[in-house]
Amino acid sequence: MAPYQPSADWQFEIPTSGSKQLPPAARYVESLTHQGYGFEAAIADLVDNSIDAGARNVVVSFLRDEERLVSLLVLDDGCGMNDEALDTAMTVGGREGYSETALGHFGAGLKAASLSHADSLTVISRTKRSPSTGRRWLTARAQADFTCDIVDPGYCQDLVDRYDGLIEWHGTIVRWDRVRAFDTVTTGQADRFLNDAIEKLETHLGLHLHRFLTCDDFNIDIVVEDVRTREELDHRGVEPIDPFGYRVSGRAGYPRTYTAPVEGVGEVALTAHIWPPKSPLVSFRGIGPLAERQGFYIYRNDRLVQAGGWNSTRSAEGHLALARIAVDLPNESNDVFSLTVKKDGVTVTPAFARGLEKATDGADHTFGAYVQEAETAYREAARRATEPQRKAVLPAGKGIDPKLRRTLRDELPELEGEDPISFRWDALPSDVFFELDREGREVRLNKEYRQVFNGGRRGGLNDAPVVKSMLYLLVNEIFQKERVRAVHTDNVALWNSVLVTAARCELAR
Repeated sequence: MAPYQPSADWQFEIPTSGSKQLPPAARYVESLTHQGYGFEAAIADLVDNSIDAGARNVVVSFLRDEERLVSLLVLDDGCGMNDEALDTAMTVGGREGYSETALGHFGAGLKAASLSHADSLTVISRTKRSPSTGRRWLTARAQADFTCDIVDPGYCQDLVDRYDGLIEWHGTIVRWDRVRAFDTVTTGQADRFLNDAIEKLETHLGLHLHRFLTCDDFNIDIVVEDVRTREELDHRGVEPIDPFGYRVSGRAGYPRTYTAPVEGVGEVALTAHIWPPKSPLVSFRGIGPLAERQGFYIYRNDRLVQAGGWNSTRSAEGHLALARIAVDLPNESNDVFSLTVKKDGVTVTPAFARGLEKATDGADHTFGAYVQEAETAYREAARRATEPQRKAVLPAGKGIDPKLRRTLRDELPELEGEDPISFRWDALPSDVFFELDREGREVRLNKEYRQVFNGGRRGGLNDAPVVKSMLYLLVNEIFQKERVRAVHTDNVALWNSVLVTAARCELAR
């Protein structure tokens, strides 16, 4: 290398005199804990890893010890990892390459997502050909010297055996301990915290992974487990929430696909939708403020990485609330679309906006015309007479099947900030079919009649959906009243008399 010679001319190339390696300081781990991961986004990042590992079943488990929340697990039946692969997975930026179809991208998600919420991250895994193995990051030790603990092999196998119904020959368990959000739960508030946290997690996973969840061979379940008895205190299957899942389009001729010529990428397909006005569906109103949910829904390898927004191509406006456009990112790397580390948004260059200006449906219909028609559909609906409004109800809680809860939320507006109505089978007098615990917001059903509704099958937490849904609709108003009037007491007695007789008739058949 020739020695540097001073010159009055501008140096277009920076002269160098050698190089040296500068590995990150251990404090770099501290920066991982401040990535701004939301709780739901962090869990979704872990589920992405499960999908990349070929998992068919993923379980998110909240471990509870009476009123105390102690740990969180994400378990899957994917291909698992041996010692070498696990070391790579636990190394910051350890993944050197991903397949074109992988959901992982930067090699930091597992660590950044986990350490943003927990002071202890443990990963235990096994493959078909290797025994159970584990590693643990403690934030305090990692910040000091990048030390990662090797988990005792006996414990690794014990934990895998504990969940042998899911992990048989291969799979992975991600365990969070010292979860900072759990420390904020005060005595008596565990139920409310869990219900709110699970509702948000259901919505986030159902939305961002909806294309995967529509497949029959992929499932995500959220459970609450008693850490001592192993009893499931709650169990909810995550249902897909399709942001384009309306029944009838809000305007004839839609959805319509446009092609945008984007410099540096090529042709980008834009599938434009117009939602029906005033839709009550969760997939329209239940995924966030409508102003934030209009615009582009951007997918990478079928994973939703941006749920609404115009990417600086225009401003959000109330009269564009019905406009949603699906965009699938190209597999090839490019300089136009850049995914955020948390996979919660995409940045674009001005080339995308220029492409939108030229986008057409192959005929003479432009993307700009679509935006105008979406606005027209909204304005026309606003001028029409107001549709009848259904009375708001208390939300449905534990004991009601998740699919049924989703339908109830689609059809009925919910009172905000209210505890849900839950259902539980209990020992009651034989002449009582159900009783109400108004203080606990609970409907207790007589377990003597449980077999009537299960057809000889073993009962589960969410069984008897027909009778539970009917009772939910009947008693909702009673739970909302500050004082129970005589007419309500008489109605409960009437319903009990009829239901007990009906159940006995069924038992006698």
